[in-house]
Amino acid sequence: MTDLLRKPNGTYGKVHDITPENARGAQSPDWNYVGFGLYHLEAGNEVSEVTFDREVILVLVEGKAEITASGEDFGEMGDRMNVFEKTPPHCLYVPNDSDWKASATTKCTIAVCSAPGKGGHKAQRLGPDGIELTPRGKGQNTRYINNIAMEGRDIADSLLVTEVFTPDGNWSSYPSHRHDEDNFPDMTYLEETYYHRLNPGQGFGIQRVYTEDGTLDETIAVKDGDVVLVPRGHHPCGAPYGYEMYYLNVMAGPLRKWRFKNDPDHDWIAQRDA
Repeated sequence: MTDLLRKPNGTYGKVHDITPENARGAQSPDWNYVGFGLYHLEAGNEVSEVTFDREVILVLVEGKAEITASGEDFGEMGDRMNVFEKTPPHCLYVPNDSDWKASATTKCTIAVCSAPGKGGHKAQRLGPDGIELTPRGKGQNTRYINNIAMEGRDIADSLLVTEVFTPDGNWSSYPSHRHDEDNFPDMTYLEETYYHRLNPGQGFGIQRVYTEDGTLDETIAVKDGDVVLVPRGHHPCGAPYGYEMYYLNVMAGPLRKWRFKNDPDHDWIAQRDA
């Protein structure tokens, strides 16, 4: 199995714990920025973490929890009980050199998105206010975006975070594009993780991760709850007929801007649809 695919390590508690250290592998030797954790909690469970030198965005993927961070009580957060309701998520930014605690009030799924922090922002709610489900693409390339923390919102030092819903039979992160060169404004270097969900849950999706020179060329079958690492290269996704796909993207690199280039073989599609 490719080391870019990370399966959940169980069904309860912290089922994903991806760090820059354990993300490094034969296909991602230079991983330095993005971390991703995921908790499955039952009502009454409590979890807490110290952020150390990393900023964090907590995403209430499903369910509700009472959350405190940086000494502030943010009360009960969360609204949607199933991610495929597609409503804007409740999210919370927590700076580096701080901490947070979540007490589940219902069964819930909490994503912990992290990257290097610089102390530039305070703990604050990021959603649901300010997040609106927005269509992108045309035809079988249509998908729907909840922009949680893209560069248009100055609410993080390094993190870029977004949710994407891809209807059954459609493609996403397409035409194929890459952001693996630190060459702003032409391109930015951003590592990326994809946390995948499928509806119905027994489904699967397809994600490619490949470079134009073929030195990296993986085609990955993803199941509900899997995470894919994208250290470089192009990374399109496909949802088979009958199964809609959700993914939560986390990106970070030396500059908090998203600049990419399409695969020249497929750029004609973007030009046609512009």
